[in-house]
Amino acid sequence: MLVAARIARPLPDGMSTVSRFSVTILCLSALAAAALGCGGREQGGPGVYDAHGVVESVDREYRQVVIHHDDIPGLMPEMTMSFDVPDPEVLAKLEPRQVVDFKLEFTGKAYRVIEATPRGPASASGHEGASLGDVAPANDPAPPFALTDQDGNPLALADLRGKAVLLDFVYTNCPGPCPILTGLHVEVQRALDPALRDRVQFVSISLDPLNDTPAALRDYARKRGADTANWSFLTGPKEQVDAVLRAYGVGSAREADGTISHLVVTFLIDGEGRIVERFIGLEGHDPKQVRAALERVAAAAESTG
Repeated sequence: MLVAARIARPLPDGMSTVSRFSVTILCLSALAAAALGCGGREQGGPGVYDAHGVVESVDREYRQVVIHHDDIPGLMPEMTMSFDVPDPEVLAKLEPRQVVDFKLEFTGKAYRVIEATPRGPASASGHEGASLGDVAPANDPAPPFALTDQDGNPLALADLRGKAVLLDFVYTNCPGPCPILTGLHVEVQRALDPALRDRVQFVSISLDPLNDTPAALRDYARKRGADTANWSFLTGPKEQVDAVLRAYGVGSAREADGTISHLVVTFLIDGEGRIVERFIGLEGHDPKQVRAALERVAAAAESTG
């Protein structure tokens, strides 16, 4: 990831645009963007919820904050998660290792911190989990993987050379960001130019290999409307999967109640196996822009292949 990468970044109104910028490091979000985590119980509906937690990290450029929050009644259990912060004035109040009361808006497709009241410094020890600075940088070679798909067949990143790959990380028991993310990518898949379909591969790697068997992934794909003709849902031995998660910097911290905290980030990988773009958080996943970027990379692969 040495060249200018195109990254979806949220604007003040919560929409996103794709802009170029040079990166020397980052994937997560500078990557940033990520929404960490998915809950292990049924999630509440759209609305505004009162919440309390500790700020773990802040990325002002991408308007993201990672918070280890207490249980949010009616919405989600205690976990670490990265949220969109569309209002610059709210974002300016947030600092790492700060106790904060905040209002969280769930739109049905994104989680946004819309108000924040700092309550003083937190204790010295932080909560263990993924950090916004851990994600694999853009324009570097994508970390390799060799796992098993929803039909029990082996699949390695090397097998996808010559294709544009849209790679994300989910788990089947997640009622929050994961199914939302999968739904956004289903929109992308359905809107793809048919002429480029054979040059595109969607890949979702499980964050929970202990529970996500090929059968569980196959059922998840079916329920979410994913077409597995060119979408692979991957799992494997825990040590193997954990190594991939570390390499991409998305994290996979299991809370006491089974909740998995992780960063929500999608990587666009070109036909030569290089990360050319990252889409961060949920508001950074405008399906039209993701599709346009994917088709651009697929067309480039076709012209050189």
